[in-house]
Amino acid sequence: MIKLAVLVSGGGTNLQALMDALESGSVTNAEISVVISNNKNAYALKRAAEHGIDAISISPKDYTDRVLFEEAFLNCLNEYSPDLVVLAGFLVVLWKDLIRRYSGRIINIHPSLIPSFCGKGYYGLKVHEAALARGVKVTGATVHFVDEGTDTGPIILQKAVPVQQGDSPESLQKRVMEQAEWVILPKAVDLIANNKVSVTDGMVTITE
Repeated sequence: MIKLAVLVSGGGTNLQALMDALESGSVTNAEISVVISNNKNAYALKRAAEHGIDAISISPKDYTDRVLFEEAFLNCLNEYSPDLVVLAGFLVVLWKDLIRRYSGRIINIHPSLIPSFCGKGYYGLKVHEAALARGVKVTGATVHFVDEGTDTGPIILQKAVPVQQGDSPESLQKRVMEQAEWVILPKAVDLIANNKVSVTDGMVTITE
């Protein structure tokens, strides 16, 4: 049984999808030990608490400088000794100490088909605005391991979603979440929890 730490900043819809998958048994051999947010008002914290999961807020606004915030956050994470750190809508850029401490054990969900519409500045609705502005016909979501770049780590899973005529960034965001993010994030956690994911030379191999 692996222990998960889920990092969130907002509503926690991906967290909810993961909790639902754990409760239904579609994700096995894993449990969420803690949910940590940089936003004390994040609804995700309420979702976690309602499921009996430790829900902790560590906001940079409560510290005099970024270094102190990073130390407090990492110390909290270390207390739970997670086997896997899941970024589920976490809008803080991870720092080197955290990435190196959990190297190969951090995954992220990104709302596009990497390498399209990813990297610095591409988050939330901005991703879908860019996809519509470019006129792509297919978008989707990607689960990847986190390294010291931005959205550059090895890709674990991707799922395509069609762009429809008349889509707004909001309607496209909703479709990508429902049809891709909420599907592949739990799936990736299940694969990792059951030792079905390996990485060689930056490439992921999945064994079923």
